[in-house]
Amino acid sequence: MRSIYLDHAATTPPRPEAVETLNLHLLRSFGNPSSLHHWGRDARAALDDARDRVAACLGCHFSEIVFTATGSEADNLALLGVAALTPRERRHLVTTAFEHHAILRTSEHLEEQGWRVTYVAPTAEGLIDPSRVADAMTDGTALVSVMLANNEIGTLQPLEEILRIAHAKGALVHTDAVQATGAVPINLGRLPVDLLSFTAHKFYGPRGAGGLFVRKGVQLASEVLGGSQERGRRAGTENVAAIAAMAVALELACAEQPSEMARQARLRDRLVAGVLNGIPRTRLNGHPTQRLPNNANLAFEGVDGEALLLNLDLEGIACSGGSACASGALEPSHVLLALGLSRELASSSVRFSVGRGTTEDDIDEALAVLATTVERLRACH
Repeated sequence: MRSIYLDHAATTPPRPEAVETLNLHLLRSFGNPSSLHHWGRDARAALDDARDRVAACLGCHFSEIVFTATGSEADNLALLGVAALTPRERRHLVTTAFEHHAILRTSEHLEEQGWRVTYVAPTAEGLIDPSRVADAMTDGTALVSVMLANNEIGTLQPLEEILRIAHAKGALVHTDAVQATGAVPINLGRLPVDLLSFTAHKFYGPRGAGGLFVRKGVQLASEVLGGSQERGRRAGTENVAAIAAMAVALELACAEQPSEMARQARLRDRLVAGVLNGIPRTRLNGHPTQRLPNNANLAFEGVDGEALLLNLDLEGIACSGGSACASGALEPSHVLLALGLSRELASSSVRFSVGRGTTEDDIDEALAVLATTVERLRACH
């Protein structure tokens, strides 16, 4: 049985160049980058090189990159690091109702600490209307956090207009760009966000490395207490090998972006058209065009989404019910509920995400298996 991996939004298989770099630095750059001896200096040089390369890909200064272990840690650091230095009279956060749980749980934590949080609802197509953000803003708003691309439905947000609104009120803007980094162009010289989160395993790098862009002048308290690593913004010895591999993976992803964006969008559209035209009672969740090139979130009316996932897995096809971080949750996706879907329709939805290795044959085979599997499950319903 041939395996077809259509869950790249959850994690991507590390590319050979990243694995080679990881293995090389595990052996060669094993020193502590804070040590003064030559082993430490070698590790520091590898770390500095990786920071330069990541910054070049994102269009920012190397000193604005803070390395973390995960995207969730980067999200936490952005919100909690800003919150710790915010005066009491400005303790208001504006975010959205369908952010990743790394943002939502942190927002709830801030509410417990006395912050006021406004959760802006998306439109039925999964977009955040800038006017809704403007309505939520007050003179006491310190921070706005809106993800660049939704991790479940792939919608790309009108961040430029949201930035203008927030900055006009004197608020900082953070964006969770974990799904977008490497998949779509990001130039921080032209996109004036104050903080931006990313992680390596979404662009064919290893797990265990991520980062937060912190624009020069933005004050950020460390949430990991300890040493003075990362310019005092994130204590703890850096994972040099994984960070070096992340830099290589990001460079290659950005170099391949023009061709891969177009190719993956064609595969995505082939999948969506095949489902909507070939399987009755189906719908696409999210905006039809303003979305990541690799993401297709589809609802199959009258089918239990978990049962569909398990049956597809038995046929060698990997996909997801939504965020991998919420796997095992009994509740329907909070993202789909925020769009206004019924609990039943939200529970019937599956996320397919193509990647570098996906082919037209993979899509066609997946469509054939999907059609027969959905028909069988509906017959048993």
